[in-house]
Parts: sequence; C-alpha cells; structure tokens
Amino acid sequence: MDFKHKQVFLLPGLIVLLGILIFPIVFTVRLSLSSWDIIVPGLDWIGIDNYIRLFTDDSRYWEALVRLIFFSSVTVFLQYVIGFTLAHLVWKEVILKRFLRVLFLIPMMTTPVIMTVIWRTIFHESLGPVNDILSYFGVAYIPWLTDESWGKLSVIIVEVWQWTPFMFLLLLAGLLSLPKEPYLAAAIDGAGSVRTFFYVTFPLMAPISIGAIIIRVIEASKILDTVYVLTSGGPGTATETSSFYIYIKGLREFQLGYSATMSFTYLIIMIISLTIIAKLLHRLLIKT
Repeated sequence: MDFKHKQVFLLPGLIVLLGILIFPIVFTVRLSLSSWDIIVPGLDWIGIDNYIRLFTDDSRYWEALVRLIFFSSVTVFLQYVIGFTLAHLVWKEVILKRFLRVLFLIPMMTTPVIMTVIWRTIFHESLGPVNDILSYFGVAYIPWLTDESWGKLSVIIVEVWQWTPFMFLLLLAGLLSLPKEPYLAAAIDGAGSVRTFFYVTFPLMAPISIGAIIIRVIEASKILDTVYVLTSGGPGTATETSSFYIYIKGLREFQLGYSATMSFTYLIIMIISLTIIAKLLHRLLIKT
C-alpha cells in the first residue's frame, strides 16, 4: 500500500476533529440568529436583530471588551518581563537552581479558583493580612476589592501571580535549547553580560517569545474565573470583562441567542487581533 492509500486511515480522526471544531462554531452562528432564551423552546429565527442590538444599543459589552484588552495587555506584559527575568536567573548557574525552578512553578500547579478564593481572603479589607501588614508601616487600609482602581489592580496581581510560571516555563525551555556558539563568539569579542543579553540572547529568543506571548494573550482574553471569584465584576462593572458579561447574559439571564451573538463577535475580534499582534511582534522582535 503506497503513501496516498495510507492517508485514508487518517480520515476518521480528521472527520472527528473537524466535527469538534466546526460544529460548535456553526451552532453558535445559528444560535446568534435566534431569540432562544431557554424558557421558550425552539430556535426562533430573528435574523441579524441580535447583531444590531449589540452594535447599536449595548455599550456595556464594548466597555467590558476595553477592560479585557487592558487586563490582557498589562498582565501579559508583566508576565513576560517577570517570567523572562526568572528564567534567565535560573538558566545561569545560581545557588539552589533546581529548588527555584520548582518554587516558581507552584502558583501554576494550584487550582485557579481555589487560589483566587485565597487571594480574596488576603485582600479582605478588615480581615486580610495585606492590610494588617501595611498598617504596621503606617499605611491606611486599602479597599482592594471595593474600589474601582484597586479592584483592577487586584485582578492584575492575581493573574500575574497565577500565570507568570507558565511564561517562565516556556522561556526557560527556550533558553535551555539555545546554541552555545553565539555565546562563545560574544565572549571572544569581549561582550559583557548586558550586551550579550540584548545582542545574542534576546534575538535568539524572539521566535519563542512570540509564541509564548500569543499563547498567553489567547488565555488572558478568556479571563473569567478570577473576575468571578475575586470581584464578581465589581465594584459595579469596574472589573467586568467581556467573558464575564457573556456569562451573565447567557447563564444568569438565559439570553442564549444574544450571548451567542456576543461570543461569535468576540471570536472574530480575537482572530483579527491575534493576526495583527503576531505581525507586530514579528516585526518588532525579529526584523529589528
């Protein structure tokens, strides 16, 4: 049996994979064109009414999307900087290198919801240890979860703490796979550690950095559990993201048709955004 005939055996798995990927998208599009709200059975066809409502009447969705972009941008940037710093530290010969590798991965090993509950306790205004510690230094109690600005900062802190280890792991794997010849050439030329990093390590890590950033942007764009447990989108809607808003409309208010419209619109926005981000990162990190 030649190679072309052997490819036939891939068809069952390929069909299942395409079904898993395509069916949810097709069903979401069909659902977005209906007024299904669980209470009333059947997918009543209403055309593009949900899309007209989304683009003309629902400013809350777009405000939530702007907050999501803010959270994603800040958290991924901090995760990359901190993760790269920790990876570069452990990559070098330092004391307790193996212990530090395990230590840095602990936040990622824990269940996100459970750790968010712990962080909610830590940030509690009257019972949390953070404010107790700050009070010893004369700092007034901070409303971590009940103030708009501090609430956003709390979400950022938890997200950075939870997912920096993932960035650290990817970047450390990239550093360990780098060739040694460029570093030998840099040492012969008399380049110091700073010049070696910016002219050798960072350029060589550019493809891996782009992949790590894209993966984290995709994951950060789906932030829901942290917001749900930590602030429930509050105070008010200060920390509400588009994912959380879709959850409210779909599983609290049972407007499944409209939540499908928001989900599909968000999918298109993410595809376009990731394409632009990938091209910008490639231009900034590789072509320069």
